[in-house]
Amino acid sequence: MRQRIIVCPIIENNGEYLLCQMAADRGVFPGQWALSGGGTEPGETIEEALRREIREELGEALNITHITPWTFRDDVRVKTYADGSQEEIYMVYLMFDCISSNREVTFNEEFQAIAWVKPEALGNYDLNVATRQTFRDKGWL
Repeated sequence: MRQRIIVCPIIENNGEYLLCQMAADRGVFPGQWALSGGGTEPGETIEEALRREIREELGEALNITHITPWTFRDDVRVKTYADGSQEEIYMVYLMFDCISSNREVTFNEEFQAIAWVKPEALGNYDLNVATRQTFRDKGWL
């Protein structure tokens, strides 16, 4: 089984948090709402990986002004690729509290929608199990 280190930003702007709806045909949680993030690449520091993932998934214009490590978690997930193939992966999630100075998001093909959500409204979304646990750990659900 392959192992991946996943960097995961919890991005806040003016009291609301960025949720991304995963593409319906790929990923670990197709069609569900989640946090952005992804795997580290060889030779990257954790912060470099976090900033790269934010740029790749959410665009160059989103300005992250503050990053604070928060917690970590691990689990085993099955990832579905765009071609329909699947892979079981042991994932180590490194979670970061991030603040953005703007909401200028241009999401990539991994997502089909985004939303900025107040903590009290998070329960209104079909959150994937990992994101739901993250928000429980934060005390928001």
